[in-house]
Amino acid sequence: MARKTLNVGLVGCGFMGRTHSNAFRQVRTFFDPGYDLVLKAVCARSGDAARSFAETWGYESVETDWKALVARPDIDLIDIATPNSTHAEIAIAAAKAGKMVACEKPLGRSAAESAAMVEAVEAAGVPNMVWYNYRRVPAVMLAKQLVEEGRLGRIFHYRAKFLQDWTISADLPQGGAGLWRLDAAVAGSGVTGDLLAHCIDTAMWLNGGIREVSAMTETFIRERHHTVIGQVQPVTIDDASAFLARFDNGSLATFEATRYARGHKALYTLEINGEHGSIAWDLHDLHRLEIFDHRDPGITRGWRSIHVTDSDHPYMGRWWVPGLQIGYEHSFIHQMADFLEGLETGVTTIPSFREALRTDHVTDAVLRSARDRQWVKVAAGGA
Repeated sequence: MARKTLNVGLVGCGFMGRTHSNAFRQVRTFFDPGYDLVLKAVCARSGDAARSFAETWGYESVETDWKALVARPDIDLIDIATPNSTHAEIAIAAAKAGKMVACEKPLGRSAAESAAMVEAVEAAGVPNMVWYNYRRVPAVMLAKQLVEEGRLGRIFHYRAKFLQDWTISADLPQGGAGLWRLDAAVAGSGVTGDLLAHCIDTAMWLNGGIREVSAMTETFIRERHHTVIGQVQPVTIDDASAFLARFDNGSLATFEATRYARGHKALYTLEINGEHGSIAWDLHDLHRLEIFDHRDPGITRGWRSIHVTDSDHPYMGRWWVPGLQIGYEHSFIHQMADFLEGLETGVTTIPSFREALRTDHVTDAVLRSARDRQWVKVAAGGA
């Protein structure tokens, strides 16, 4: 069967642009998706930055206007790796131009913004996905398999946290390249939309929909110098966010995220407790899944650490021999492999825009609950 060609146009050449580009380059080497990805063009506002990025990653051409990139007839897929405030405009224009669309998370700055993106891709009938890459970590995929097989039985509890410490200094400015996540106008929110969005997406994928939330947020440093405006401005993002939740299946949950946890750079952990057993996962030890099964004989009952590297574990048959690990960057390769397989089979790759909208409904409810200091029901919508 003849292989197909898929020409990629990337918008944004920062950290996420690098992770996506690595996935584009590696997926054909380790998987057999039926497509040859061609890195056709990269777009950035700075021509020098775009040219340097293109040379490093092998893009054939550069653009400095994303509208010109979207209009090019030789581009099949528009990949959005830009600040949150630009996601909607680029995605909607790309969909109207008949392009496939991949977008960094969160989908939009609010559920309303995301809903417009969902409407655009569905009206155009174009394949789409959102880069919630932690789903594609093999150990997390194994957790999904165990939950779906009923190994844990009825689920009682879900807990997740995502801790960082990089914004503690009061001297850190807000706004501009690298620091746009501290500017609510660009980011939409702080850790709720940045870190907790990952936790929420994984949680609903593993445990079903979230029904209602009760949240609190805090901004510890209320004013920072704004690099774009050149003045001291109020800080309007949330530095820390924590909430209680009830899932549709009746289980209870706690979620916490902060950028003020000294000593933590990217501590993402989750645990699920069910009637028969529990599972736990830690991003810092991402190749391991901790499992407890109460049905084991009492004399040997206890937590087991599963080294998720065997060929019968999710994705691992594509990589090295058992015992040798893979890392963070591989989760993006797995997601692109699944996307390309979906193009072949006609199966929608998850999370699609519509599914990612569910997460934005939850983050909206979290922010509203923190503001109003009361339980808030999560709006219907999404998948």
